[in-house]
Amino acid sequence: MIKLLNSKINSITSAAIIVAAASVASRLLGIFRDRILAGEFGAGDVLDIYYAAFRVPDLVFNLLVLGALSAGFIPIFTGLCERKTIFKFLWRGKEKCSPEAWYVANSIVNLLGIALIVLSGVLMIFTPWLMKLITPGFEGEKLAMTVAMTRVMFLSPVFLGLSSVMGGVLQSFKRFFVYSLAPIMYNIGIIIGILYFVPVWGVYGLAYGVVFGALLHFLIQVPAAFHLGYRWQPIMSLRNKNVRDIMIMMVPRTLSLAVGQINLVIITIIASTLAVGSLAIFNLANNLQSFPIGIFGISFAVAAFPTLSSLVDSQQALIKNFSKVLRQIIFFILPATVFILTLRAQIIRIILGSGHFGWEDTILTMDTLTFFSLSLFAQATIPLLVRIFYVRKNSKTPFVVGLISAAANVFLSFWLAQKMGVAGLALAFSIASIINFALLWLILKVELGDLDEVAILYSTLKISLASVGAGLAVQAMKLIIGNSSIINMHKFWGVFTQAFIAGIFGLLIFILICWVLRSEELYNFVRSVRVKSKREKLETEDRGEARGI
Repeated sequence: MIKLLNSKINSITSAAIIVAAASVASRLLGIFRDRILAGEFGAGDVLDIYYAAFRVPDLVFNLLVLGALSAGFIPIFTGLCERKTIFKFLWRGKEKCSPEAWYVANSIVNLLGIALIVLSGVLMIFTPWLMKLITPGFEGEKLAMTVAMTRVMFLSPVFLGLSSVMGGVLQSFKRFFVYSLAPIMYNIGIIIGILYFVPVWGVYGLAYGVVFGALLHFLIQVPAAFHLGYRWQPIMSLRNKNVRDIMIMMVPRTLSLAVGQINLVIITIIASTLAVGSLAIFNLANNLQSFPIGIFGISFAVAAFPTLSSLVDSQQALIKNFSKVLRQIIFFILPATVFILTLRAQIIRIILGSGHFGWEDTILTMDTLTFFSLSLFAQATIPLLVRIFYVRKNSKTPFVVGLISAAANVFLSFWLAQKMGVAGLALAFSIASIINFALLWLILKVELGDLDEVAILYSTLKISLASVGAGLAVQAMKLIIGNSSIINMHKFWGVFTQAFIAGIFGLLIFILICWVLRSEELYNFVRSVRVKSKREKLETEDRGEARGI
């Protein structure tokens, strides 16, 4: 178990598979969590209070910690970390960082911890007034319970913030297995709160469950970081150049996240002026289309970041690894786009089609999901492009580009929503995402020159042909099953059977065509899944090249 928890993963594809698998597990636990919440309390005051109390603490974490810390911490920590092998009694091949690297890690832990404690404390004091602004419809006991639960949940950003630093250390050392367990433990903690804390503390047990989940998120990563050599020390220094560099790089990233939040608020305002249910349909379709982005785009970007950070001084190796990771993302996201487009009706009916969610709602969600799908390739590759800028210690450019694309999104949303309704919001979002992708690519092209476009285009052509073939196969199988007298397409299991068989058939056709076309990305994926020992042989003297896919 110790060996498994502390295993190093040099292959980006393998690391991405682990992160993606953990992401799927965490999302499934999230569905299970929501199912328990709905079953225990129903859609009433309790869940209103729970989600309202969640809002501000979650916002604090998202703006101050999530992504902002890793944008600066991982590249600088990786650069400071001197890898050398030492032999001790119990551990062989243990890696050790330079004292300066651990000094920086401790400074960030202490500075971030104090900042979050102070901020959470201040917000706890002003929670009654804050919640009146955020939940103007809550009054009396309902508002009082929301205030009390919010105050409890303000402890969660502290644990999650410290956990993010530990996660940055683990990513830098390529310990993706433990890093990937953290969000799973977070959901497990919340589920424990629902099942075991609520009977003891009543509704407030939900808030304690969130805090317990955040604590588990932190504790699961501490032993692995300790094994790598981390030891907490009461030190911090804003005068240290590396600490200042991390703080400076965090500011634009935080502003980028804030831009996204404001952009979402504006979209919400626009959607609220449209037909009833438009906001719900937009969010439901957005959740569906974001699933493959999280599984493929973000997983590969997270897995590639430490390797790319270590290659910052070798532009040729950096571009080579960037190209391989980008092509691997395309290998997954293009067929995912085709499957969503061809099976969107089945997906929506299986996941959402119950109760009062009728056929008219399904059609509106289908149209919205269709326009979202047009930019899946851009949305999935933007996290990787952004991290290339972070590797080069440039977090300002992604912020400026994000600001431009957000402005385009707002303008297009106002215009297209009047003509197309909620589907226009999705189309505006897709156009803005493509603008974001194009600007980031062009700027990288100017800064780095050759981005291995020929190899990327060649692989994309192969994957596109395979995806089209898979789409045709799905459509054919859908017609065969739909016209069959054996399967009742008016029942849940009939729709599920049609989607499952058609999807599996399309996937097999995709793999077959990729194999016939000798897709390098297919072979990379198969090698990463089949034999772990082959991945470990990537460790050669030329470490820069060896840390690729």
